[in-house]
Amino acid sequence: QVQLVESGGGLVQAGGSLRLSCAASGKIFGRNVMGWYRQAPEKQRELVATVTSGATTNYADSVKGRFTISRDNAKNTVYLQMSSLKPEDTAVYYCNADLIYGSFWGQGTQVTVSS
Repeated sequence: QVQLVESGGGLVQAGGSLRLSCAASGKIFGRNVMGWYRQAPEKQRELVATVTSGATTNYADSVKGRFTISRDNAKNTVYLQMSSLKPEDTAVYYCNADLIYGSFWGQGTQVTVSS
């Protein structure tokens, strides 16, 4: 089993920055994809960014150029650096680990961007 714990959310003004962290406990090995998703009120959960075990990244068009995903394999941690935040970035952000033996989710962290 893998447990994911997100941190770093909060309230920020538009144009500001936040860095989210997702610490994974348990064995993460083999080919895998770590990612961040978000869900705004009354909307479906959507992909924000992913990074593979080979360090290939992928971003939603809405965050390209503003968000950066990275991972520290030694610490089993994935990060999401968010800059130039907009009110429409307000959502609960979830960490996901897509592993060869299953897919796991964190509990989510709230990000609120005020205008």
